[in-house]
This record gives sequence, structure tokens and C-alpha cells, in this order.
Amino acid sequence: MSTNAETPPPLLDGVRVLDLTNVLAGPFAGYQLALQGADVLKVEMPRSGDLARQLGADRKLSENLLGASFLAQNAGKRSLTLDLKDEEGRATLLRAVQEYDVLIENFRPGVMDRLGIGWETLRQHNPRLVYCAISGFGQTGPMRTRPAYDQIVQGLSGMMSVTGTPGSTPLRAGFPVADTLGGTSAAYAVAAALLRRERTGKGAFLDVSMLEAALTAMGWVTSNYLVTGREPQPMGNENFTAAPSGTFATGDGHLNIAANRQQQFATLCRLIGREELVEDERFRHPADRKAHREELRTEVEKGLSRRSAEEWEHILSDAGVPAGRVLSVPGALSLEQIAERDFVRALPYPDGRDGELRVLGSPFRVDGEAVGATVPPPILGEHTEQVLAELGYGTEEIDRLKQRGAV
Repeated sequence: MSTNAETPPPLLDGVRVLDLTNVLAGPFAGYQLALQGADVLKVEMPRSGDLARQLGADRKLSENLLGASFLAQNAGKRSLTLDLKDEEGRATLLRAVQEYDVLIENFRPGVMDRLGIGWETLRQHNPRLVYCAISGFGQTGPMRTRPAYDQIVQGLSGMMSVTGTPGSTPLRAGFPVADTLGGTSAAYAVAAALLRRERTGKGAFLDVSMLEAALTAMGWVTSNYLVTGREPQPMGNENFTAAPSGTFATGDGHLNIAANRQQQFATLCRLIGREELVEDERFRHPADRKAHREELRTEVEKGLSRRSAEEWEHILSDAGVPAGRVLSVPGALSLEQIAERDFVRALPYPDGRDGELRVLGSPFRVDGEAVGATVPPPILGEHTEQVLAELGYGTEEIDRLKQRGAV
């Protein structure tokens, strides 16, 4: 990316990443790196590519190996097709490793070693390499070789046991939270390893466990058990740390309220016309409010019934009481806040079809500027010849690799 004296380069400008991942956790990690300016090269199997190319709500896109699931996590990347089961395909990867800074993979533990391109081999070709292995349970331990998808990790982590109500649990989160957490952890680990390498010159082997990322993200749910021994229970939309803190019915729509502090509770009661609740013996102390949370909910909803969720959101928020409507995904994406921050980017479809491909950008700004993809996701193998030429392969060599099926 070209820069000038007034425009600093992207955070990861000049970093080159080999992305050998599939579906979500790994591609999500690579996408976060690409958003920050890294040159991310997606290494895919010839003819089929990333399985996500065949996943998504639009059947035609999936049949054309541009599934919606793939399009969501791979903008800004390049695509090199490489058969890692072929000797010359592996030789090409080893050649690339010498030129790249990072390699990310999410194969089951042991697969890369069996192919002859595991960490111990790759570090011989590039001692400065940052190698990131993402798996369901980590590279060690009795569960290391088990296959794992998001739902498996959600169940094993305890997430499903605390999601929903006592009558509906176990309940899966409505989005692939374990995959996303694993990918976020991987991107963070890579960035940290690159910083150490800048200081010491040493590469790193990063072992990312989706199960451990999920447990870490559960925060107070796990720490309360570890510290107090109290087993977490499903509480639906209630926040077990305080009351009134949860989802409430209004005159029109549902509203999340988190009046966790005494002053916030008093302000809430005043604004909804229920000042007497502050002195009610059942609700006077925070511990009492938690003990009588269902009774408190009934009383609060009586006051909220006079206005819509949208009206209450503005009234309460302006008064310092945390509140927000419960929106659909389309509703969230249409918020003026999202548009103002340029979080959703419009790109052309990679195959030239009509319309705009909308993808999410980075959740953080850099120097006040929004960060998002500027190049659409790649067609399978779109950059194979370009990348091979960069690695020093001549035209005849490239043709031979194609005829062999190695690329």
C-alpha cells in the first residue's frame, strides 16, 4: 500500500502471512491480520479450496466456490492453490516459508508433521517464522486429536449449560462464538509474537486452543466458580451480578437495562414513574434486589409499558442508565452509529457479477480512521501464477507444476 509523510502505513504493513486455514476460526484470524495491512496469502487445495467456499445461504454462490461464509472472512487476501500431499506442492510451500513472516494453520494436530511440513521442519527453513496452530483443544493433552467444530466446543466449554433458561438449557449461542474467539485469540497471539520477533529476532510456535479461548471469554462465569465454588446456572436474559439488569418488556419491543449501581436504580425508578420502588424493603439493598429479581421485573415493566423500547433507550441512556433495544441483525447493521463509523464496506464481487458485496471491517480504528478491506475475496487460485513468479518460478516451471496438479 502506498503511503506518504502524512499518512502512516497500516499497522501490519510489510508483514507476509501464509494462511493454510479452513472454514472460520483460522480464516477469521487471517482476515483480522489482512484488515491491518498484512499481505495474507491463502493457500488452498486445487479444485476445491477452503470448505467455506461451499457454505452459505446463497446456493449459486456456493456452487461457484464463492460461498457467503467464505466471502465474509477472506476479503483482502490472495489465493494460491497448492496440493500439500504432492512432493512438489510441499517444496513450493517450503520455498514460500523462507519469504513469509507468519504461517497459520488449523489442521488437526499432527497433520502438518505427517506431511513433513510441521514446525520443526519449517523453522529450519525460516528461524524467524511465527507459526500459529489453531485447534479445538490444543496441540497437547488427551483430547488433542479429536475433531472439533464450534458447537462441540460450545458444549464442552460449559457455554451451553449457562445459555438459556433453566427450562431451555442446554442452548447453543446463535452464532459461532467459539470459532470467532479462537480466531481472535490467534490474531492477538500472532501480533504479540511479531513484536517479540522485532525485539529479539526469534520466531515462535503458537498453540491456540478454541476450548481454552471459550473458557477465558466466559469471564465471571468461570472465575466465580474457581474462586467461590458456586456452580453457574442458566439465568436466561438476567445478569446474575445485579438487578434490575436484563431484558424487559416495554410498550413496544424489548429493552436491555443494566442499572447495576444504586444511583442508576434510583434514576430508573424516577424516570419510569416508580419512585416508591427505591424505598421498598424488597429492593432497597442490591442484594435484596437480586433475591427478588422477578418481583422487581414485574414492577419495572409496569412503568416501562408507557413507552416504546426506542423511546426508553434514549430517555434512560441520556440520564446515565445503560439501556439499549434488542435488535435483529438487520436492525443492528442499519444503526446510524454503524454507518457513521464506516464499519460495513462495499466491495465488488470477485467474479464480476452485479451488485455490491458488503463485508465487516475492523472493530477498532487506527489514528482516528476506520479500517476495512479494499479488495474483494479471491477466486480460487486467482493469484497462483503471480505468487509463484514472486517466489522465483519461471514460466516453464509454473506450467509443469500445473500439469502435475501440484498447483
